[in-house]
Amino acid sequence: MTRHFLPEGGRQTAAKLHTIVVVGGGAGGLELVTALGDKLGKKGKIKAVLVDRSPTHLWKPLLHEVAAGSLDLNAHQVEYIAQARWHGFEFQQGALIGLDRERKCITVAASHDIDGVEILPQRDIPYDTLVLAIGSVTSYFGVPGAEQHAIALDTTEQAERFRRHLIAACMRAQNHIGEHANDVRPQVDIAIIGGGATGVELSAELRNTAQVLRAYGLHKLDPVKDVRITIIEAGPRLLAALSERVANATTEQLRAMDITVLTSEKVTEIRERAVLTASGKELHADLIVWAAGIRAPEILPKLGLPVNKQGQILVEQTLQTEVDPDIFAFGDCASCPSSDTGKPVPPRAQVAHQQANFLYRALRRHLAGQPLEKFHFRDKGSLVSLGRFSAVGNLMGNLTGGTMLVDGIIARLLYSSLYRMHVMALFGFVRMVLDTIVHWLRRKTAPRIKLH
Repeated sequence: MTRHFLPEGGRQTAAKLHTIVVVGGGAGGLELVTALGDKLGKKGKIKAVLVDRSPTHLWKPLLHEVAAGSLDLNAHQVEYIAQARWHGFEFQQGALIGLDRERKCITVAASHDIDGVEILPQRDIPYDTLVLAIGSVTSYFGVPGAEQHAIALDTTEQAERFRRHLIAACMRAQNHIGEHANDVRPQVDIAIIGGGATGVELSAELRNTAQVLRAYGLHKLDPVKDVRITIIEAGPRLLAALSERVANATTEQLRAMDITVLTSEKVTEIRERAVLTASGKELHADLIVWAAGIRAPEILPKLGLPVNKQGQILVEQTLQTEVDPDIFAFGDCASCPSSDTGKPVPPRAQVAHQQANFLYRALRRHLAGQPLEKFHFRDKGSLVSLGRFSAVGNLMGNLTGGTMLVDGIIARLLYSSLYRMHVMALFGFVRMVLDTIVHWLRRKTAPRIKLH
């Protein structure tokens, strides 16, 4: 196997640069390629390339705030081209559609503008080392009508679509238009399918949004009694991936916000304005959000790499694929065995963050032909946002062998710090501080909710 040894301070010519291609500009992929560009690309030691189907990046845990209108998408997006220019890597826009391991290249689909006109052709991108970090997509579990009548929150376009539909639904109800024409007391019913972090966080954020929309005069509905929010969870409790203490504390706080929580209710069908469950319930809904689960992208089993039943790429504890040591995979698209239990590490944001940091060090060792260490996930706990001023979760996790329940403003500050850590990984400490100040000022001088 060919290795490209890079002595300290050494530099390769452009024709011989070892090319590392990272496919997927999510939180982990963008943090990794930024570190590679800053530390190696700018010094001429490697050529780092990022491939993503979208031209911009948004930290995915913020999507529920975009959907609720409490976060300005344009103020928080990162443009890949600009990030590449500032941090010493190259950006190629397009979706991954093929892999040729013999030729060591990937095939990227053509890109089109908003009118469907081709702006970038289908092309092959060569690599010496390939890193797959293309995340996950929404799983509808074969529920009839789910994909047609529910809105997922997997992309910024979907989040923006929901926000516009929310404002329109409130205005139609207020003015007795359409389905609300004969309502004596118009109401807006929002059904959220799935009691995981996305569903829980969205429900709390929507309660605040309803209040702000009324304050600005977009509707005169009672923001609690007339904007009714229901979470529908198939399992026996919310937040199945977290501890029962966190789930119970979260449920209590949601009910205090007059959010209806239905557990052990399996959705069997979704119609245009109704959700049907296995217990026989038929719940009216003006807006339906699908936040019930994720699956691996369909392209992964087509790449010729071993995958599990869920379609995730099987990797060793070094994050190398089982059949090709020059191909790495991490994040939601990969199944990595835990060093403690042997079971796959969970598809969580902190896992991708830790794997990105691990891979930066591992790739330097890989370039030098040195043996790679094994990835060890350290659970630092989990936090769930419950609106502008509150959060709930557990801290420390496996670091101490126990957990500590936190909630309220302290938990909210800790939750906000997670995003600031991501910003710091992308831009450095100084710009992170400046970015924090700018967004604080924007909140003081602009409406708390996007109103159009």
